Amino acid sequence: MTSRASAALVLILLPTAAHAQAGPDIVVTGRGLDDRPGDRTADVVTIDAQRISANASDRLESVLADVAGLQQFRRSDSRSANPTSQGISLRGIGGNASSRALLVLDGVPQADPFGGWVPFPAYATDRIGRIRVTRGGGSGYFGPGALAGTVELESADPRDRPTLLGSLAYGSRDSLDAQASGTFLSGPGFATVSAAYARGDGFIPVVAADRGPADRPAPYEQASAALRGVIRVAPDTELQANVSGFTDHRERGTAFTANRSEGADASLRIVGRGAWGYSALAYLQTRSFASQFASVSAGRVSASQTLDQYNTPATGIGARFEIVPPVGAGRDLRLGIDVRDVTGRTQENYTYVGGAPTRRRIAGGSSRTTGIFADGSVEAGRWTLTLGGRLDRWRIADGQLDEYTLATGVPLTASRFPDRDGTEWTGRAGLAFAPVEAVILRVSGYRGWRLPTLNELYRPFRVGADATAANPDLAPERLSGVDGGVTLAPLANLTLSATVFWNRLDNAIANVTAGQGPGTFPGVGFVNGAYRVRQNLDAIRSKGLELDARWQAGPVFAIASWSHVDPRVEASGAAAPLDGLRPAQTPRDQLSGTLGWRQGAWTASATLRHMSGQFEDDQNARVLAPATTLDAYLSVPVTRGLAIEARGENLFDALVEAGVSGADVIERATPRTLWIGVRFSG
Repeated sequence: MTSRASAALVLILLPTAAHAQAGPDIVVTGRGLDDRPGDRTADVVTIDAQRISANASDRLESVLADVAGLQQFRRSDSRSANPTSQGISLRGIGGNASSRALLVLDGVPQADPFGGWVPFPAYATDRIGRIRVTRGGGSGYFGPGALAGTVELESADPRDRPTLLGSLAYGSRDSLDAQASGTFLSGPGFATVSAAYARGDGFIPVVAADRGPADRPAPYEQASAALRGVIRVAPDTELQANVSGFTDHRERGTAFTANRSEGADASLRIVGRGAWGYSALAYLQTRSFASQFASVSAGRVSASQTLDQYNTPATGIGARFEIVPPVGAGRDLRLGIDVRDVTGRTQENYTYVGGAPTRRRIAGGSSRTTGIFADGSVEAGRWTLTLGGRLDRWRIADGQLDEYTLATGVPLTASRFPDRDGTEWTGRAGLAFAPVEAVILRVSGYRGWRLPTLNELYRPFRVGADATAANPDLAPERLSGVDGGVTLAPLANLTLSATVFWNRLDNAIANVTAGQGPGTFPGVGFVNGAYRVRQNLDAIRSKGLELDARWQAGPVFAIASWSHVDPRVEASGAAAPLDGLRPAQTPRDQLSGTLGWRQGAWTASATLRHMSGQFEDDQNARVLAPATTLDAYLSVPVTRGLAIEARGENLFDALVEAGVSGADVIERATPRTLWIGVRFSG
């Protein structure tokens, strides 16, 4: 299905390029509709193309770390983490594998259709032209999933880039990082093609004091490619077509811990910018994921396989239509409808005896959300008012869990779960006031929601000796919140922003400890470590403060961001022991500060980041220590189109604890990593 869709889009692009050669010289943007005026009532942080390209790790998740409070579930990046831990969140409302912030690329939701995590290796930084992070929930305009905020990625604009652009770097532990892209401009259109490749022998995740003979480096190999075409098909209308794919292979540092992720996306978008603006988008996503799990013996002498999640196919299909009617100067109105349908299942072999599996599990289902929305804003002098609302209809269907013995085919479990549906009302309201030109005061209230992923509903899983059971009866998460802040521009080259917020996430989905092995438990079988169950908590409350600053004085610039949060769990019933505790993997403070110098092709910067201590588990029994890291970037031009780059990650080799197992074995995130390479353009 994916290959047919990709081929169709390529055929569209070919006549597009031919037609562009004969047309008049009209500039196309490749972007969606203009930013909403009502965004000035929200806490929005923008990362531009220069900052995206001048990053020590050259990876998207590191770029996003410029926005304090935006985090993955774990501290590891996409070279060493299990892909299922790459859900993103904001404002300390906790998380798990699934994202509680919505990430979109050119309007297309990017979370994995089955599990809700983000495939970070799919996004080469040289393809991205702008990132906008909106802190604060509200599923009105963007749709389900925007609980804690929204991350908007926009493809690079060819008008801001050389025709050819590439980089090649060699780094620590025999690592290689390469990116290349080309842009073809002709008449009223353009086409871009890009590719990226990265590999490395990896580091040993377990810290030296806890290692044993079973531990070894965790290598990775990742690649991605994208083809994009944009053409003006009418004086005020352009057609945008995208095809992309990625592959990602990692190991977790012992035998039998390999991961494999693959995916392909295709989308078509028509954007009209006339008196009646509009955007019509359709997209297709396919994903395949595989992961092995191991049990490590006492003393970490050896590893034996416990589970082989040999294939997890998933598909996401969606469409969105939005119209902007002419409602007069100082007013903006967006009306629209969108739909997203996902299907997926996990296929696993488990209960290994003598190194061979004895049982198989197949679990999965489908879900659909369909919504209509309206979002409007009014600018009246120094005031801006925005109000938006949304109605979603959701359905969870075809849920199943089948388990059987491989030798005989005798069923062990044959569960069919009832279909469910429901309706959700969400929205956002905001007010901004500029008493003087250099000051903006803002306040907003919002309500958002998220449907449980197929992974949360149907798939039990294991991490080391611990096991977690799925829960097909999980209810949707719903978040209500308010925030208020001020943006100051006391100087032409200085911007300061401060925001306070309060959020309440009802029905928060969490992995709740329900027992301790050794023993046999429902939904997972025999467990040596902790036994957990996915459950809806009563709520997670989070309040906090966010500060952001930007300064530019000639070639010198500085960027700073600080997030301070105080989240607490509200729990009763079986989860009552968690009441009043902090959500797992949620630091109280996150800080990012960059000081740099940019003059022509010369660029130098240093980035300091700090994360306070956080708890590994829901019971707040295992603590991850605070961590402070320093990154650096230097670009020195050699000729007009060639520069030498030097990059350094975690220069002082700080220990960044990423996980603590039930046996008190500590895993670490990326140690010191040095890069030397070249960047070329022409």
